[in-house]
Amino acid sequence: MPNDDDLNERLRRLGFRLPRDAFAAFLTHLHKSRVSPTETLEQLAELEERARDTVNLARRTRTACLGTYKPLDRFDWAHPRAIDRPLIDRLMTLEFVERGANVLIKGGSGVGKTMIAQNVGLAGLAAGYTVRFASLATALADLLNQESLPAFERRVRRYTDPEILILDELGYLPCDSRAADMLYNIVSRRHEKRSTIITTNLAFKQWGAVFPGAACVVALVDRFNQHCHRLTIDADSWRETHGLDATDPPPAPLPSRRRRRPNHAPAAT
Repeated sequence: MPNDDDLNERLRRLGFRLPRDAFAAFLTHLHKSRVSPTETLEQLAELEERARDTVNLARRTRTACLGTYKPLDRFDWAHPRAIDRPLIDRLMTLEFVERGANVLIKGGSGVGKTMIAQNVGLAGLAAGYTVRFASLATALADLLNQESLPAFERRVRRYTDPEILILDELGYLPCDSRAADMLYNIVSRRHEKRSTIITTNLAFKQWGAVFPGAACVVALVDRFNQHCHRLTIDADSWRETHGLDATDPPPAPLPSRRRRRPNHAPAAT
C-alpha cells in the first residue's frame, strides 16, 4: 500500500501543485472526520485551486517588477493641496481595466505618483491580472537595444501583452524621435484592449518637449487620451517637506571604514 508521500508524488506528476505539508494535513483531516467521497474530492479541488492561485500570483508578481513600494494606507492624504481621492478609490476597483481605459497620473517630483501607480498594479495582481511596471526610460532603452526586427517583436511583447502596463516618469529624461515611435507603437497596440498607466510631471501639451522633432507626438497623445482617467496631484515634494529641518542638528558622521596605517616611528640611531 503506497504511503502518503508516494500518493503526493503521484498527484504532482499528474499536475497537482498542492504542497506536501498541506496534502499531509488534508489526509490527517480525512482520517479524523467522516466525509463522503464527493466531499473529499470537493475539498481536494478547493485546496488545489488555492495552491495554483498562490503559484500563479507569485509568478505574475515576479514578472510585474513592481519593486519596493509602500501600501496605499500609508499615503499622507493631508499633504497634497489638491488630489482626487474618489478617483483613486475608483481606480483601485480596476473598473477601468475591464474597459481597456488608460490612466495619467500627473504631479511634481515626490508627490506619490509612483506609489499610487504601484498600488493599482498590486490590486491588479491580486485580482488575477497580468501587470508590468517599468520606468519609461528603461522600457525604451530595452526596446532600442534590440538589434533586429524579430528581436524587437519578441521584446515588445513584454509591454504589449500585460493587461496593466505602468510606465513611470515620463518627462524626466529627454528622448529622441525613435524612442517616441517606440512609445507610440506600444500605446497603439494596446489601444482599447489593455490599460496603460503613465506617471509624469508634464501636461499633454508639454510632451513634445520630451520628444523634440518627433512627428508622432500628436497621434500618441490623441490615442492615449481617448479613453483616459486623469489624476492630478497638486503638492510639494513629500520627501523635501518631511526631510531634516534646517534647525535640526546634522546627523553624526558614520565611523570610517578605512583602516588607519600604523604610524611607524623611525628607528633610533
